[in-house]
Amino acid sequence: MFARTFTSTLRAARPVAARPVFLASHRLLSSQTRSAIEQAVSSAPVVLFMKGTPETPQCGFSRAAIQVLGLQGVNPAKFAAFNVLEDADLREGIKEFSDWPTIPQLYVDKEFVGGCDILVSMHKNGDLAKLLEEKKVLVEGEEPQA
Repeated sequence: MFARTFTSTLRAARPVAARPVFLASHRLLSSQTRSAIEQAVSSAPVVLFMKGTPETPQCGFSRAAIQVLGLQGVNPAKFAAFNVLEDADLREGIKEFSDWPTIPQLYVDKEFVGGCDILVSMHKNGDLAKLLEEKKVLVEGEEPQA
């Protein structure tokens, strides 16, 4: 019992240089997965990688992201959503592609914007409305809601 505690304590005390460069959870993104993600990000001006679909989000954060985009008045013709629960390679690959550990992930004009927390923060402070207006991805004549 104490041997495990002692061993784990020693492992934590090892100098950084002695630790493995790649952690077990970190993997290299295959060129096929990278290409598929790049194609998905390029498929529309506004792209959301989420758990579930816009009609049936499978987590609260994905639901919140969809609600924020709806409140902003994003044009459905300029929006694409990808369900990461349908493809394990996509689910893990998108995290490495963006270097962001969580889902949902929003891309506007092929640029990574952030996850749910950043999206909600930008919505509250008005930065998201400015970005979406600048990129001309809103429904014509519709004012974003605060």
